[in-house]
Amino acid sequence: MKITCIIVEDEPLALERATEYVLRLPLLNLLATFDNALDAFSFLTSSPVDLILLDINLGALSGVQLLESTRINSSVIITTAYQEYALKGFDLNVTDYLLKPYTFERFLLAVDKVKIRLTPEEKKFIFVKTENRLEKINLNEILYIEGMRDYRRIHTLHKKIMTLQTFTDLEKLIPPHVIARVHKSYMVSIEKIETIEKEAIRINNVYIPISATYKSQLFDLLKSNMG
Repeated sequence: MKITCIIVEDEPLALERATEYVLRLPLLNLLATFDNALDAFSFLTSSPVDLILLDINLGALSGVQLLESTRINSSVIITTAYQEYALKGFDLNVTDYLLKPYTFERFLLAVDKVKIRLTPEEKKFIFVKTENRLEKINLNEILYIEGMRDYRRIHTLHKKIMTLQTFTDLEKLIPPHVIARVHKSYMVSIEKIETIEKEAIRINNVYIPISATYKSQLFDLLKSNMG
């Protein structure tokens, strides 16, 4: 995950420090710096970013006026020497408020808040069509999904569910790092894989084939968990 950001700061020393802090974090991708809000606004109209490090006192147009004058979907960390703007920052729904001079440790805490805000909540369950109803299935209970002509059979820890929904439909519903396609007729739970032997995966003592089409994709998913 990379968080794109800009710095809007008219004090050279403060800009230098903010830039140094940003460059120390591989998570952050600094796209530009500005010494006034008007240029920053012009940039944002064509190049939206995840995060704005925004000073308050910027001359003709203040940081607060920038936030009040336009709809900005970016996370905002206000950086200022003036404590009295804290309540205003709260009203404007900024992610954090850094009082100058702030330490790298305090800056890191603010960035962590942004990361949490930008990280999508992990999907925990899906609903699938089966017979004349929608059935809830917890993703952490799925072992594997098997294709059976017009049907897909979802094998879970507690039951088996038949659905007419296609593999394509299921792939749209389920994150690939949770349940991955490994064959034209199979999807498997990455977490539930017991062993991979030659061209087969073992889950719950069932051997599931791996096709050449999906093999490299599967091993890419497994790399982060391989020693």
